[in-house]
Amino acid sequence: MNILFVGGSGIISHACASEALARGHDVWTLTRGSSHRDPPVGSRRLVGDAENEDEVRALIRGLDFDAVVQWTAFRPDQVRRDIELFADAGQYVFVSSASVYQKPPSHWLITEATPRGNPYWGYARDKIACEDVLFAAHESTGFRVTVIRPSLTYGDTQIPVAIGSWLRPFTLIERMRRGAKILVPGDGTSIWTLTHNSDLARGLVPLLGQAGAVGEAFHITSDEALTWNQIYGLVAAAAGVHADVLHVPSDALVAADPDLEGTLWGDKSNSAVFDNAKLRRFVPDFRARVPFAEGIARTVQWFDADPRRQEIDDQANALWDHVARVYLDALARVARRPRT
Repeated sequence: MNILFVGGSGIISHACASEALARGHDVWTLTRGSSHRDPPVGSRRLVGDAENEDEVRALIRGLDFDAVVQWTAFRPDQVRRDIELFADAGQYVFVSSASVYQKPPSHWLITEATPRGNPYWGYARDKIACEDVLFAAHESTGFRVTVIRPSLTYGDTQIPVAIGSWLRPFTLIERMRRGAKILVPGDGTSIWTLTHNSDLARGLVPLLGQAGAVGEAFHITSDEALTWNQIYGLVAAAAGVHADVLHVPSDALVAADPDLEGTLWGDKSNSAVFDNAKLRRFVPDFRARVPFAEGIARTVQWFDADPRRQEIDDQANALWDHVARVYLDALARVARRPRT
């Protein structure tokens, strides 16, 4: 197949483009060419701004794609543009997010039929709006859309935790190794699902070109569910240390950093366990092969292999130290309260 990835240098998109190449597909990537990471070797590169409709139209003129996978659209206006640009594609795959599912959840097991709705996170609401535009186009014009909903997918370059630095992930490892307090939301017993990027790729690429997948939504996740206490423990084990964990209520963390409202109340403070039965009906041999203990060990090794990768987020460190001081002081005050 001839496949276009709009994006191709990110944590998930790079893995999926690599998987498509390994399966013998002809892969094109459309990127700005400014990322620190190039698209995979063997892909055909289109360099341009996906936000510029005229530029994209010129780049793809004369090219026919059996599938277009859109990684960089986050707003309804962006997918409306794509409906025009890729009307003739055999399949348009929109990468949404599992954060679109209702928060708080009404049932512990999430399926594709779980209602959508997230009052805490604008990112999730925008993804829902994008899905609505695309499914409406499918119903009215036959636009051939498939929606994918990943959930906290990681790879060598990212350490997936509830409270961490997304842009400077090694901050958490450095913090663990020097014995600083590691903040974990709530009591750490919420259950979460982490998915290695290579596993998501093994689920996504076989959906490309499947006529039955058109008009459908799929989440693609691991079947391994871990508590946040277990997750942080495995990160610490990969770093060769024991984490000094401090459990802090999610509302206190959001009070300290309002930007966490979406990623905590709207995502990681809730349990997230997924049923992949629908995916397996379309991809019967799908199986997540990388347990978190193995995947995070690879990640820490990747950071340890090159000091240039070990950037530290001083602002995040200062915030976490502040929260730890305030909360530990509050605990001490409570402990000293006279009995009545």
